[in-house]
Amino acid sequence: MRDFRELVVWQKAHALTLKLYPRVMLFPNHELYGLISQIRRSASSIGANLAEGVGKSKADFARFAQISYGSSSELHYHLLLSKDLEYLKQAEYEVFQEQLVEVKKMLTGLIQHLNSRAAGAN
Repeated sequence: MRDFRELVVWQKAHALTLKLYPRVMLFPNHELYGLISQIRRSASSIGANLAEGVGKSKADFARFAQISYGSSSELHYHLLLSKDLEYLKQAEYEVFQEQLVEVKKMLTGLIQHLNSRAAGAN
């Protein structure tokens, strides 16, 4: 069984989550149970689903990687909303966005790899 912490995509998703957690606490207090919570949940869900999926079959791991991708798309929107509401400065948004796009590309590659391996096993 592989350790999920060895996955480079998990490492990058985790690093992004660690950067987002303290930053969103600077959002207005009225966003604590709204946007702050949503950003934290969607960011942490990327790594959590990779961690859960790594010990499963290739097909199941691909499904969990797809769920991670969905969470990354949700985070993508929340970051855009945060910028548009002026909770994030443009420069901060761009840095987070760049990191997130890298994670999404890596997830896409992982999903394609796992699906091709799962198909070959049938």
